[in-house]
This record gives sequence, C-alpha cells and structure tokens, in this order.
Amino acid sequence: MKTMYPALLLVCALLLSACGGTPAPTEPTPDVVAVRTSAARTVVAQFTLTGAAFSPTPPAPPTETPAPVATDTATEPPVAQVTNAEGTPVDLCDKYSWDVATVDVNYPDNSVVSPGEDFTKTWKIKNTGSCAWGDGYALIFSYGERMGGQAAALSAAIAPSQEAEVSVNFTAPELPGTYFSSWTMRNDKGIAFQGNDNKVLYVQIIVQ
Repeated sequence: MKTMYPALLLVCALLLSACGGTPAPTEPTPDVVAVRTSAARTVVAQFTLTGAAFSPTPPAPPTETPAPVATDTATEPPVAQVTNAEGTPVDLCDKYSWDVATVDVNYPDNSVVSPGEDFTKTWKIKNTGSCAWGDGYALIFSYGERMGGQAAALSAAIAPSQEAEVSVNFTAPELPGTYFSSWTMRNDKGIAFQGNDNKVLYVQIIVQ
C-alpha cells in the first residue's frame, strides 16, 4: 500500500491537467485615454464643419464710391458789383456806416418812455458806397419789435462820403418791458443794402 499511494497521486494530477485544457485567451483592456481623445477630436471636427456651413459670406465691396453731396455753406447773399470787367475789385454802389460815438442822435440805448408814447428816433449815418442816394432810397424795418414804425424815405439826396440823419416815428408798446427794433437802408430798386459793413441800425427802449 505504501508503494501504490504515490502512483495514485501522480495519476490524479495527470487527470486534472487533462480536464482543465488550455486556458482561454484574455481580451486586452481598452485604453480609456485613447477613447476619450478620439471622441473629442470627432466633436471638434463636427463644430468646425457646422461653423463653416453657417458663416455669413461678407458682402462684395462697392464698385464705385458715391459722390459727396454738395452743401450750401454760404451765410450771406451774394453781393453785386464786386469786380469790374477786368476783375479789379471796385467799391459797392450801396453801402453805409456810422461812428459809434455819434450814430444815436437821440434816444440812446435803454431810454425810458411811457406806455403808448409817440417818439421819433434819429440816427446819423454816412454814405460809404460809390453811388449817390436819391429818390426811392429809404430806411426800412429789418427785425425785432416794429412799434408802429414805417419805412422812411430820405428827405434829401446823399452823395458818397456824405453824412446824413435818418429818422423813424415809433409808438411805445402799452405793456412795461424792454423793446428792440432794427432798421436798414434800401435802394431805389427795393433791395436792402448788402455787405459786411452794412450792419443794422437799432433803437432799444424801456417802457415803464
């Protein structure tokens, strides 16, 4: 019995080895990092294609540049008789000026008058043009409060470089306050004097 026991153990070992057979091959474990990288690349590629499909096409540049719109920047009406046939500057025919110290013959600025009072304002002006003033020339209303004033024709002709007095009759307003009235010269064709030196004459009173 002692001699057979080891032999039995050997036989059992052989039988167990035969029953087990060759072990099945083990599948390799997937690389998780590689899988995530591949998926990310796929998503980026899809967004790129989508963006390209929906990107607006820029408009084509204009073939011509529109011409600038002309604007009228003139602030004063054109003045006649500025140059002669040879292009030489000449004096304006109708032009006037005054001395600030003597222009107000009466009723200086802010003179006080009563409500409804009649008064006559007189100015001293000088003919600085190249034409004499005669029939048809007058002092006319320009802007402000008219105060009943009417165009006043010249009482006598005024030669170039001559000074003269011109007047307008007014009626003061009934309500208290400060009132301002502007006047200018007009020639025998009904055209107001033009030019930078032809400032308006004015009267300013205080009614109280």
